[in-house]
Amino acid sequence: MRLTAITKALFTTTFLVSGLSLAAPVLAEPVTLTSEDGALMITGDLLSYEDGFFRISTTIGELSINAADVTCEGDTCPVFDVGGSIVVAGASSIGSLLMPALLEGYSASIEAKLNTVAGTSPDTISQDIVADGGRGETLASVTINLSDSANAFRALTQPDVQIGLSTRRVLPAEARRVTQSRGGNLIDASQERVVAVDPVIIMVHPSNPVQALSIEQLDGIYSGTINNWSELGGRNVPIIVYGRDQSSGTGGAFQQSIFATSGNRQAGSVIVLDSDEQIAQSVMTQPTAIGISGVAFAGGTKSLDIIDQCGISVSPNSFNTKAEEYPIQRRLYLYNRADNMTDTLAGFLDFASSNAADALISSAGFFNLSVEQDQRPYQGGRAFSVIDATSNPDELPLMRELVVDLLSYDRLTTTIRFGSGSSSLDAKGFSDLDRMFQYLNTLDYPVELLFVGFSDADGSFDANSSLSLNRANQVADSAAQFAAGKITNPYGVSIGAKGFGELAPVACNATLEGKRTNRRVEIWIRRQ
Repeated sequence: MRLTAITKALFTTTFLVSGLSLAAPVLAEPVTLTSEDGALMITGDLLSYEDGFFRISTTIGELSINAADVTCEGDTCPVFDVGGSIVVAGASSIGSLLMPALLEGYSASIEAKLNTVAGTSPDTISQDIVADGGRGETLASVTINLSDSANAFRALTQPDVQIGLSTRRVLPAEARRVTQSRGGNLIDASQERVVAVDPVIIMVHPSNPVQALSIEQLDGIYSGTINNWSELGGRNVPIIVYGRDQSSGTGGAFQQSIFATSGNRQAGSVIVLDSDEQIAQSVMTQPTAIGISGVAFAGGTKSLDIIDQCGISVSPNSFNTKAEEYPIQRRLYLYNRADNMTDTLAGFLDFASSNAADALISSAGFFNLSVEQDQRPYQGGRAFSVIDATSNPDELPLMRELVVDLLSYDRLTTTIRFGSGSSSLDAKGFSDLDRMFQYLNTLDYPVELLFVGFSDADGSFDANSSLSLNRANQVADSAAQFAAGKITNPYGVSIGAKGFGELAPVACNATLEGKRTNRRVEIWIRRQ
């Protein structure tokens, strides 16, 4: 008999099988082994656990069941002891560059040394955190298994894995499976951390004269209907197209964005490579090539701007990415189980999501979450765009007020976004506010903050204006309450709120993703 549609087993006692240690033989006492959907359940006496299999005595005889396929419930279910190990699994784009940098920075912060263990496979990085600058005891042995985001959540159903690396947020079904394995709640702020943001770069050879491509043009290139650069304003040469598989974080984010409207799929003619780094290297050797990668792997290639369906052109720079207004980007997540925390692991996770990690994240080539302040020339350009785009006489009074404010304030990267009709902040929203408060404390002048609400174009102009103001007030009130004891700027900080409805869109309202991007509260700043 064999269970199918299964979930990962829970190991939470003291045994060592591939890193687990067995303190005592398993007693023949009742346990229940349950499949992922709960449809299959076997109850019997647990006779032993060996080599990753439960041996269980049931009414139909003795069975041997793969422990990686079931959840075990009962007093004699083995209990995992992680000891001094930290096992990490998931996206290679995070694990290959960012995790080693963060581990090295954390080690230095506690006066330890990070030593690399030689002889591991190409898909595994092994490192030891050694106390007293490398002269003391080993605080933790770290194993980073490089794969993809989906595997991060599969791995987190096993309690010998502490951290999952993902370039997307956990799906509800994935979170449920971790909860069923007694790993906690992955959407809780204590188990979900955004440590960086990463644009998916559209890259070409530096000699390519093309400067920007639209979403529709990218769709055509990657679906196979556009094959020559002359169709895009370039030279009369064939396009060599490099891409990633849809299961990868880079490929998934890219294909979801460019094929959202058409429903097309990536053509078989696209040369699919296993890593962003391989694509960048290939583009650098092919003057007629195009490819995609995260910003850290783009190397010396030329990055193109993206033009959305409404003609809004956006560059993959730090400000646009941190404000989450670049059309194709992803957050970089660290997820952790709740039941195998150690002091070293807790210290690392706190460090990785703190300001102390910002320089390391930047050095690794990613965009950290530190607050940036864009000056008024940027806001001035937006003001002219608003004037050009406003033709309805009913919108003119609010447009004039917006233009005056655009020319009077700078904008911070801190931007809060909402679901349709929502005014509630999520965990990242509060984290972003906390970083903003820390930024304000570094300023040597009295600060005036303006929380500026915007909406998508669904509904009437008056309704959207009201909704955007309500959102701005909601965030301003939450910020004022959340700031208690956190703002130490001796010159003072004042807070105000305004709403401008559907004016000044930063994305196209013709798509669901564009609407989500436009439902936002920006935070503007000026000296009082």
